Amino acid sequence: MDKIEFKDKLISINRITKVVKGGRRFAFSALVVVGNYAGLIGVGHAKAKQVPDAIKKATQTAKNNLYKIPLRDGRTLHHDILSKAGSGKVLLRSAPSGTGIIAGGPIRAACEVLGIKDVVAKSLGSSNPINVLRACIKGFKNQSSPKLLANIRGKKIAEITKKKQ
Repeated sequence: MDKIEFKDKLISINRITKVVKGGRRFAFSALVVVGNYAGLIGVGHAKAKQVPDAIKKATQTAKNNLYKIPLRDGRTLHHDILSKAGSGKVLLRSAPSGTGIIAGGPIRAACEVLGIKDVVAKSLGSSNPINVLRACIKGFKNQSSPKLLANIRGKKIAEITKKKQ
């Protein structure tokens, strides 16, 4: 996986304070999402004493934890998803071509680096970026593509995807 070109997006930076005898010690945590705009996505969360170091560590963690997500026509989701992780709830809906990414914050960043071009999303529970992103990734991973369903049922993909009258 050395040759794949990844793009990373910084979602949030958090300042962490530890109170010690001599005063306060500051550290920073960074939340980063990386992807190749073609169905690969990874999430990284790391802490360091300096902001650039935290971002670098989070990016490396994200590249080490990559997931392959199936996309319909390489632009949207196969079906609507309601996912929950911690108190973060996310609703992801597939959309027709030309809709664009209608989502906010962490969900938008995740969809952009994943290569999704048309989606409507809403964060329903917590606004904490870590929980929202976890719920989003969990939803992406739990989505089932027609190819996967065809293999499980022992049918052809055409039988599963044909339109209902």
